[in-house]
Amino acid sequence: MGDASAGLLEVAVLHARDVPGCLAGGADRLSLSVDGRSPDVPTAAAVIRVSDVPVRVTLRLDASYTTNGGDLMRMIGLAREYVALGAEGVSFGFLDADLDIDVETTRALAESLPGVPWTFHRAIDATLDPLRSWGRLSGLPGLTTVASGGSPQGLTQGYDDLLALLDRVPSVARVLMVAGGLRADQVPWLVRAGVRQFQVDEQVRPTGSERAYVDAGLVRSWRLLLDDVVSRRATGS
Repeated sequence: MGDASAGLLEVAVLHARDVPGCLAGGADRLSLSVDGRSPDVPTAAAVIRVSDVPVRVTLRLDASYTTNGGDLMRMIGLAREYVALGAEGVSFGFLDADLDIDVETTRALAESLPGVPWTFHRAIDATLDPLRSWGRLSGLPGLTTVASGGSPQGLTQGYDDLLALLDRVPSVARVLMVAGGLRADQVPWLVRAGVRQFQVDEQVRPTGSERAYVDAGLVRSWRLLLDDVVSRRATGS
């Protein structure tokens, strides 16, 4: 984010046909994945080509949050291809067998992409000790964003826990991007807690279906809401 006082709206996309609605609606950044995993290179190329806002591409090869050496090398190769195509950054994160942050593997991937900003994705919501996990992320090179809904079930279950975390460790707000079923009525409270990055997904698809393309009007409604809430907070009104 450029201006730390502004709100950043990220929209999750699946393919290039989602991009026009994001751009027309005022999205600041796109997050690309397919079924929560890495897209193929042609899909990534198509999205990046038609987007004039930053795109972060997911690095994840299967349904788990663990990886091995071979998978890590494959993801490093994919990441370099995405960046060469014009991706602004990537999104990834690894856990160990004890459901703790796999700092060694995460750092290895981050260090293989010098100068590339990245998001630690919602793997953090699957850890057993979120407070410890946030601490283990501090200092990782290139990390600008941590996506979280406070629970593996998203904000439906994790909203109160996320607010409690923000109250206990206010510095979390600097990198937190709230994701996972965000509701409009939650935005003012999260902004009040210092959060400035928000992700929407099914909220901007008619009927909430992945079969529907991202709708510009729905994106615009979130854009206006976020801008209004952040502006009010900045002026104390």
